[in-house]
Amino acid sequence: MTKTLIQCDFDGTISEEDVSFMILDKFATQPWRPLLTQYQEGKISVGQFNTTAFSLVTADRQTLLDFVRQSARIRPGLAELVEYCREKHIEFVITSNGLDFYIEFILNGLGMNGTRIIAAKTEFNSNGLKVHYIGPDGQELMDKFKETYTRLFLSEGYRVIYIGNGVSDFPSARLSYRVFADQDLIDCCNKGNLKCIPFIDMHDVITGLRDIA
Repeated sequence: MTKTLIQCDFDGTISEEDVSFMILDKFATQPWRPLLTQYQEGKISVGQFNTTAFSLVTADRQTLLDFVRQSARIRPGLAELVEYCREKHIEFVITSNGLDFYIEFILNGLGMNGTRIIAAKTEFNSNGLKVHYIGPDGQELMDKFKETYTRLFLSEGYRVIYIGNGVSDFPSARLSYRVFADQDLIDCCNKGNLKCIPFIDMHDVITGLRDIA
């Protein structure tokens, strides 16, 4: 019997907007978007971008969580998707370049605290957040975070179905059995001649999953 695993991005995929960018826009003590431009131009890795950008955030945990509570919006259908996966014995894993503390907080608020989350580990420090990406071997990663875990899931015998919206999702998407895509990931798939299924919300993903043998 084929084991199936859904690897799902968080920011801009589960959330309607990128929560990490919202936090940086609100709380970074210095301009951070030049770092984003460097990442988009391939001059720094996504890990280097996030670790440097979030070092500019000195707000405490509660202040950030209060902001997330008020500002973050989740795409419709997430709870239904997770329940569908449970019924069909499909593993559901969130793998995100975002930060663990706000992803866990949002999901706990939705009553989904049992969801497996692989994301950046966050240390709160008055001099700026410290962000660490930890690979399956326990070593810190600065690049290919999502892809490394996709390869792990494949090595464990899973058929991986990927859900994402961004450029950083493409390396994982191209390794996957099926891809549900939105925004920049659609463009990446089109340019890379990779078939993908567009989605607007998680109800669309459920519909698409029913067509996958």
